[in-house]
Amino acid sequence: MTNLANQFTEIVRNNPNKTAIFWDKTEFSFSHAHSVAKCLANRLKDQCDLQSGDRVALWLKNCPEFVFSLFGILLGEGVVVSINSFLTPDEVGFIVKDCDAKVVISEVSMAEGTAKLVKDNPSLQLIEVESLNQSEPNDSLDFSSLEQAPEDLALIIYTSGTTGKPKGAMLSNYNLMSNVEAIVEAADIVIEDRMAVLLPMFHSFTMTVGLLLPMTRGLSIVAIKSLNPPKNIITEIIQHRATVMPAIPQLYRAFVNITIPSGLPLRVCFSGAAPLPIEVLNAFNENVGIPLLEGYGLSETSPVACMNPLYGERKAGSVGLPLRGVEFQIRNDDGMILPVNEPGEICIKGHNIMMGYWNNSEATEASIKDGWLLTGDIGHLDDDDYLYITDRKKDMLLVNGINVYPREVEEVIYQFEGVSEVAVVGINDPRKGDLVVACIVPGEEAEIDESGLKEFLKTKLAAYKLPRKVMIMESLPRNATGKILKNKLRETASDRVGS
Repeated sequence: MTNLANQFTEIVRNNPNKTAIFWDKTEFSFSHAHSVAKCLANRLKDQCDLQSGDRVALWLKNCPEFVFSLFGILLGEGVVVSINSFLTPDEVGFIVKDCDAKVVISEVSMAEGTAKLVKDNPSLQLIEVESLNQSEPNDSLDFSSLEQAPEDLALIIYTSGTTGKPKGAMLSNYNLMSNVEAIVEAADIVIEDRMAVLLPMFHSFTMTVGLLLPMTRGLSIVAIKSLNPPKNIITEIIQHRATVMPAIPQLYRAFVNITIPSGLPLRVCFSGAAPLPIEVLNAFNENVGIPLLEGYGLSETSPVACMNPLYGERKAGSVGLPLRGVEFQIRNDDGMILPVNEPGEICIKGHNIMMGYWNNSEATEASIKDGWLLTGDIGHLDDDDYLYITDRKKDMLLVNGINVYPREVEEVIYQFEGVSEVAVVGINDPRKGDLVVACIVPGEEAEIDESGLKEFLKTKLAAYKLPRKVMIMESLPRNATGKILKNKLRETASDRVGS
């Protein structure tokens, strides 16, 4: 198959009556999904004058229409621009201007935001997904193929922009199709599996693993409407017999604290988007007993680059082995390749590497050198080629001229009784360079004994790695995809220490 749209169409041709999406108490077949998507594709072409390669912004909360719209854009030969549904109209405005979007697809519940967006961008056309259901899908399915090539642009994912303006990572049909194929192979996914989808659909992790994979491989999606309380997730997984689940560490932590009933159909779980603390992995293994495969990737890598194997050795603290077709190198600041067990910048090469950043050749040239993506993450490879993430390069601290990796300190703090979450940051110190600060969220009804914590850490960490300040917090600031906003924590820490 040459592109995602054709792969989806072929699945529909062979499985028209199979359930594509379970949503609350409603089921949508593959033929229904294709018919609605095709209607949207025709509307985009006929009413919005969509030409091949034009960008269509998708600004939606999780719903079946997100999936219909995703493939409607692809069937219309447009480029999907997936936008964080939690962004403000001004933030979305930057993205639609940057990518020169012709159309935005949104929903009535976001009408106030879309009204401002369209007012500020008069050439932008709006389609509300509620209108997709007002016209009955055509029972006569159109299985004609599209002529888009594998190397043609299919999706733009804007980075979360925790520092500076977000950049649009351009992913081709081939990037995404090959990433799906490698994930299917690594996790032994079959058409009888059902994919639990509970993370935001706009996120690159959900987009590839939770949406593109099942819809182009014929799996049913179990879209879970409400995540609170966490036992709701378990109830829906059991009810709809979901077997595969991609999620983030926060959710796996929640599963550790609830009773898991017998008969759970899940056979494999993926953890991504943020580091998985070893204590959460161990507790999940003990409480749930299902393989939890921690992986690693970025929007720029389509997004999965590696994961722990399903059948081979799974190493706690590691993000696993490269997917088929992916290579890793660890380099120093001079670009020299480092030996095993020595930390440096993680560089990735393979079928999953983005085409570049939209409308930003300078950032593209800085990030991709001779086909290698410079991730800005620090890590090392062990003797068996398993990758370990030490930290973000920009998060690395320098204390008296010595590197301190926050994640190493965080993993030790997690071992202390009563700690639910922790993030370690550095604030500027004129004498030492960086002052290490630990921001801790206690567990429910727990109190952190700060003096006891400091004594505990002295037995586990070198003196220069020890936090000089401990801040007890109710929660850690996060962006919409669950990533901890360490820049916000640094600001808070600077204010508290300086006051």
